[in-house]
Amino acid sequence: MTTLNDAALAQLFGDARTHNTWLDKPVGDETLLALYEQLKWGPTSANCSPARFVFVKSAEAKARLEPAMDAGNREKTMAAPVTVIVAADHAFYEKLPKLFPHQPAARSWFEGKPAAIEAAAFRNSSLQGAYLMLAARALGLDCGPMSGFNQQMVNEAFFAGTEVRSNFLINLGYGDPAGLFPRGPRLSFDEACRIA
Repeated sequence: MTTLNDAALAQLFGDARTHNTWLDKPVGDETLLALYEQLKWGPTSANCSPARFVFVKSAEAKARLEPAMDAGNREKTMAAPVTVIVAADHAFYEKLPKLFPHQPAARSWFEGKPAAIEAAAFRNSSLQGAYLMLAARALGLDCGPMSGFNQQMVNEAFFAGTEVRSNFLINLGYGDPAGLFPRGPRLSFDEACRIA
């Protein structure tokens, strides 16, 4: 593998920001398809791929999402061209025969084991949500990830009768730089890391 150039790294990390305001520019369905075609290749444990994504775009879907949003996140979410519900399918192990075919016993690692299911679903859907943000940035979109919502209301509105549960939300679109907060600091290598 080759190293990405500085411009690509800046687009993914250094210059990328969490956006709260959005330009009046739609995100086409073809862009969302391209986004998934990239993020799906990100690794998950045993290739379990538990994340399920709902791209909330329509007025009807936004109306279902709005009551579940915390007050501080409601306006920016309704203004975003797309809000992605990053969710986890807690029956993900049913697809392991397809996704992890070289290990026929993989389904048994999770079936009937709620703690193992919960841990794998949460961990890996979180990873896949991060892959979504990187793929979005690579395709020229801006992101605004959030936790401030009523998870039970979102689950009832979008996943009733299923084993799918929401994890977090990401607003997607073309961010308005005028609405950015000052860049937040990060921990230094010595504060956050050690080489053992």
